[in-house]
Amino acid sequence: MQLLRLGEPGSERPFVRAGDGTLYDLAGLTADIDGGFLAGGGVARAEAALAAGELPVVSQGDLRVGAPIAQPGKVVCIGLNYRKHAEETGAAIPAEPVVFMKAPDVVVGPDDDVLIPRESTSTDWEVELGVVIGKTARYLDSVDDVLDHVAGYVLSNDVSEREFQLLRGGQWDKGKSCENFNPLGPFLLPASEIADPQDLGLRLWVNGKKWQDSTTKDMVFTVAEIVHYLSQFMVLRPGDLINTGTPQGVALGQPEPKPYLREGDVVELEIDGLGRQRQTVRQA
Repeated sequence: MQLLRLGEPGSERPFVRAGDGTLYDLAGLTADIDGGFLAGGGVARAEAALAAGELPVVSQGDLRVGAPIAQPGKVVCIGLNYRKHAEETGAAIPAEPVVFMKAPDVVVGPDDDVLIPRESTSTDWEVELGVVIGKTARYLDSVDDVLDHVAGYVLSNDVSEREFQLLRGGQWDKGKSCENFNPLGPFLLPASEIADPQDLGLRLWVNGKKWQDSTTKDMVFTVAEIVHYLSQFMVLRPGDLINTGTPQGVALGQPEPKPYLREGDVVELEIDGLGRQRQTVRQA
């Protein structure tokens, strides 16, 4: 079962797609796929309604695919969380997760344009496994029960402007929070349908050339360790998004001249079981 939101920006409506590809309207069950829906057992209720044949069949037609969750309360990101990515950028393997925030309003649909900021020369790509919280996580005692707090998993592109991030002083956030810098989706897959989040392949292409090809096995800190760690410093609430880091193959890690994104480039990315995205790069 896939949870998704279709419609123009700001007017998306909730739907569910069954394993056979049939699309069903969720409007009778919830107004949106948001924190309230997830906290109230919405995933289980959607599964039950689907199994009982209570949802109307609909056609997607030409409806735009939006981000599969409504704007999250926060987007928390983990840096340098793949061993080979740390190596390619010349960074040490972190002893604790590197944590930074991304503005929630940069989350857009999986096929929406990526916008190069004005004065940018170093806009980069990052395929990532996104984790969506389904139950409040606060000072979790053990890593063992952490995944019970995860509603599902999603494909995420943590677009970054490296000069803004690394060379302009201050924190990383301003290189991460530019407009449209987090395409998300196409759907949210319930956590119960991922047997092991540490065994997923991730891939990304630019203009048909594959740049990233790795697996979540290369993570320094697992999904469970990340959620447990973050819960010691902040309250994770239903609907919050965690971007868990990117593998090797980003533009930053390439020899000069680095192949940063330019107007007209096409970025495609995928994660096993979580679908595929396709963005055209435009100048803001």
